[in-house]
Amino acid sequence: MSHSSASANIAKSEILERIRNAQKIAFEGRDLASDAGIVTGEPGTHFNIPRDYERSSDLTAKEIISLADERIADYKADVRRCGSSATEINEAVKKAIADVGASLIGIPEGLDREWVAGLESGGGKANTEIRVDTGFTAEELDELDAIVTSSAVTCAETGTIFLDGSATSGRRALTLVPDIHICVVPASTVVYGIPEAISRLRESDPTAPITMISGPSATSDIELARVEGVHGPRTLIVIIAGQ
Repeated sequence: MSHSSASANIAKSEILERIRNAQKIAFEGRDLASDAGIVTGEPGTHFNIPRDYERSSDLTAKEIISLADERIADYKADVRRCGSSATEINEAVKKAIADVGASLIGIPEGLDREWVAGLESGGGKANTEIRVDTGFTAEELDELDAIVTSSAVTCAETGTIFLDGSATSGRRALTLVPDIHICVVPASTVVYGIPEAISRLRESDPTAPITMISGPSATSDIELARVEGVHGPRTLIVIIAGQ
């Protein structure tokens, strides 16, 4: 018997044992939740849910950034690093746009214009054009070769980038329709875990529409054939700025 088969049999036996134990408790008229050590509270009264989530890490800021780099790359995103100055981000953005051969670039209204400065005057391809999203139609979004946005928060543990629909992250439609997304992640916005990321989002705007990105858009059919670009950009370039 293979190791995987033995593990499956052990798991199956444990599941069946738990089912038998639950049935025994129910037949004896006992409360299943109490016997399992679950506190259910009293019906009709407020129940204080414990929220003692892990909100910090022993890792240094530099180690958290490195972990984010590694986890984002695991999702097949193209991860790049640069300094935190506008000039360094601008050079990294120009390089990314040149590498993908994009000509028509969309940006959200609040994006730092220095990040895309010089592209239309020969800093990118000769015919590069920057368009600011003031409410693109579906047809206008479809015309874009790529978009450049910032981000709200990034979780290093899961490699997840959070966009909050703000003037720097862009509308959901802007970040889902074009085929190429160049996303600038300021190092100061990278945290270790999900609880800390959610806390930061709640501090800024708890009602904001959140888009969570874990790599380029991809899915698999019933035969496990990977298909990219179905639900969003098939190419994701992440520029971690700082550290």
